[in-house]
Amino acid sequence: MNNSGNTLLAIIAGSAIGAALGILYAPDKGENTRKLIADQAAATRDNFTDSAIDLKNRVASKMYDEKDTLDTRVESLVSDISYKTEDVISTLEKKLAELKTKNKKLQKTV
Repeated sequence: MNNSGNTLLAIIAGSAIGAALGILYAPDKGENTRKLIADQAAATRDNFTDSAIDLKNRVASKMYDEKDTLDTRVESLVSDISYKTEDVISTLEKKLAELKTKNKKLQKTV
């Protein structure tokens, strides 16, 4: 994304410089030249603003996508941990029952 932002900025800057130089070297009245430069500056500003808004929207979209992916991964991890916890508890309960049985047998023999 950084590369596309730099490329876009270079294109905008190059267009503005090229247009300004073309206008300055064109044979026309000073008033017309100043108006063309002002118009070109306004158009360049508008293009830059539009590009900045587009970049902001793409970054925001990417962030929301990554958040959704992270949320899904967290839910999956919590589910896995819950299942494994239940499995461990079940195993421990079985072991406890076995130990209680062995304890009763030992108490009867003593």
